[in-house]
Amino acid sequence: MMTTRREFLKRTAVAAAAPSALAMACAEPSVPSPVGDPIRPLVVSTWNMGLGANEAAWEVLSAGGRALDAVEAGVRVPEGDPNEMTVGLGGFPDRDGIVTLDACIMDENGRCGSVAALEGIVHPVSVARLVMERTPHVMLVGKGAQDFAVANGFEIENLLTPDAEAAWRRWLAEQGPERPPINVENHDTIGMLAIDQAGNLSGACTTSGAGMKYHGRVGDSPIIGAGLYVDNEVGGATSTGWGEAVIRAVGCFLVVELMRQGHSPAKACEMAVDRVIAKNPDWRDIQVGFLAVNRQGEVGAFCIAPGFNYALRTSEVENVMFDAPSRI
Repeated sequence: MMTTRREFLKRTAVAAAAPSALAMACAEPSVPSPVGDPIRPLVVSTWNMGLGANEAAWEVLSAGGRALDAVEAGVRVPEGDPNEMTVGLGGFPDRDGIVTLDACIMDENGRCGSVAALEGIVHPVSVARLVMERTPHVMLVGKGAQDFAVANGFEIENLLTPDAEAAWRRWLAEQGPERPPINVENHDTIGMLAIDQAGNLSGACTTSGAGMKYHGRVGDSPIIGAGLYVDNEVGGATSTGWGEAVIRAVGCFLVVELMRQGHSPAKACEMAVDRVIAKNPDWRDIQVGFLAVNRQGEVGAFCIAPGFNYALRTSEVENVMFDAPSRI
C-alpha cells in the first residue's frame, strides 16, 4: 500500500512545543472575540506543515508587511520541502509518474491568480501571483503555465524525488494494469490565510494534488471559490481534502458567504461541510475540511472526519496547532 497522510505525519511530525492545556481541550481557539479589538496581524494555515509556513509568513507580517507577501512566502516553505509528499517538490506523481502542481493566490482587492497541472516548477504559488499581476487572466494551465513561468525567470526542475518515485513504482506493482481508484486519504493541501497590520486579508493554496491521479486531473486547490476565497469586507476561507467534493459545493466561497450572513467562521465551516455531505453520497469515505478567518481575526474550522488540524500564529499565540471538530 502507498503511504497515507496519517502514516506520513507520524513519521515526519514537526518538532514543536506542545499546545497548551487550553488548546488541547478546545477544538477552536479561544481568541479572539468577534466583538473585541481586531487581532492583527494573524496567520493560519492547514496541517502540521503550516507550522514552518506560518513562521515564514510571520516574518513578513511582524515587520509590517503585506498579507499577500506573507502568504506567498509562507506556502513556499512546504512547496520547497522534498519531504512534503503532497505539496511542491517531493509531491506524489500522477499515474504516469509525472508530478503536476496546482496553486492559487488572492489579495485584499479581489485580484487573484492561479496555475494548474504545472510541471517542473517548484513554486507554483509564485507563478500564480505573476499570473495575477502580469496578465489579464486568472488561470493558466499545463504547458502554457510552464511557458509563462519560464518566460518570467523560473527554471524547469525535476520534481520527482527518489522517495516519491519509489512510492509510485510500488503503487504500479501493487495495482496492476487495471489501476483502481486511488487512496482518498492522499489529498492534503496547504492553505494559508493572513491578516496584516493594516487589517487587509490575503490567502494562498498550493498542492501536488491527489497522488496517482489521472494525468491532467485538477482538484479544488487552484480554483478560486473552491479551494480558496478572500473578501476583505468579510474574511477568507481555504479547504483541504478530496477536491472533487469541495468543487461540487464551491466550498470556500460558500464559507465566506455564510460569514457575510453573520455566522462565525467555525459555524460557517460546519455548514459548508454539511453542504459537502449533502452533495456527496460517498461522504463517509472522503475527508474535507474548511479553515476560515473573519475580519476581526476570529478563526474557525470544521471537517468531515477526525484528523484535520491547523496552525495559528498571532502576537499572543505562539504558532500552536489545533484539531478541527468533525462531523463523524
